[in-house]
Amino acid sequence: MTENYSPASHLREEFNTKQALFNVQPGIVQRFIEAQARNIADALVGHRPQVKFTLPDRIVAELPQIDQPAPITVPAEQREQSVGGFRNRLARRDVKDELRHRLHELEQSPDHAISTSAGLLRYAAAVHMVHNMLPAGRTVEYRPDEGEDIPTIPVADMEPESAITQASDAIAEEGNSEAGRGDLQVPFVPAARRFYLPQWVAFDDNGKLLVGGVQEAEAHIASMQRYIQILHIASSIASYIIADEEYQRKRYGMLGQLINQGRALARHKTREIIETIKERAAAGSLNRGLSLSLPYFDDQELRLDILRFEVIPAGRIMFVPAFVVRAAREEAAKRVQDTRFNASTRKHMLAGLKMLEDAFYQP
Repeated sequence: MTENYSPASHLREEFNTKQALFNVQPGIVQRFIEAQARNIADALVGHRPQVKFTLPDRIVAELPQIDQPAPITVPAEQREQSVGGFRNRLARRDVKDELRHRLHELEQSPDHAISTSAGLLRYAAAVHMVHNMLPAGRTVEYRPDEGEDIPTIPVADMEPESAITQASDAIAEEGNSEAGRGDLQVPFVPAARRFYLPQWVAFDDNGKLLVGGVQEAEAHIASMQRYIQILHIASSIASYIIADEEYQRKRYGMLGQLINQGRALARHKTREIIETIKERAAAGSLNRGLSLSLPYFDDQELRLDILRFEVIPAGRIMFVPAFVVRAAREEAAKRVQDTRFNASTRKHMLAGLKMLEDAFYQP
């Protein structure tokens, strides 16, 4: 009876096969493929309009005729490859789709050396992106918020400061060290050390800003988004890379951190909006209408977005807090069944509207 394979087991088998094939290549061939893979990865991550790469002159591959690995030669006229070019540069398009198509074409080649070489390049490019382009973080464990599927809340206890600071516990400050004594290690606060990469944590569990300002927090969010984007590019080039343990570890650690911190940034900006409304109301400058752009974090798109709605129509209408309460409630009623958002995004969007409502509710 034929065993039924799940999609996950199929990807694991494909990853192991590619890994084994790469490992049997001679060292000089491995280094050549890795160099070409770096070029491919840099072009994809940098959204370049063109990428050039070269197939190795020979590889080791399984030959059906002899049923064992043997060296075979790649035709010289097929080695040099180029994808994209001037049109892509004018249109400001990256080359990812064209590269995937070209690799697929090469892998379908009747020449076994060409098809195997293309498969090895695809594997090496994905591995390089996951293993070498992204920093490794701490061992972490998250739990999902109530009613959610994605784990985003660190479960580790707030650990005390250690007398011995590890590399993952601190950031080295350049320019502040004495000659011969190395870099100054500045420990991360305990709240940051509960996450995968503490250097990109901008808010603690209570929403307190841990960095110099909102712009720095936004820069941390952008760094985390780029991290996830590189993982996504790697899996788009070689889908089986998701079976790699390092891929799973990095995706788990960064996804939970990004959503957690993205939501914290949205809440922080909502509090700033509330304070601005109160200040302007006290100054009497809200009597000609009021529209709001309320931030929320979309955990499907993994980005901060804006919910826009009108509180007071334009005109000479005196501001009263009850207008904000009514507008927040009406907007919440619209979003309760809004199928454009998944349940967890909608939940946190409604929480932001409730924060706004509570800030102006006067019983």
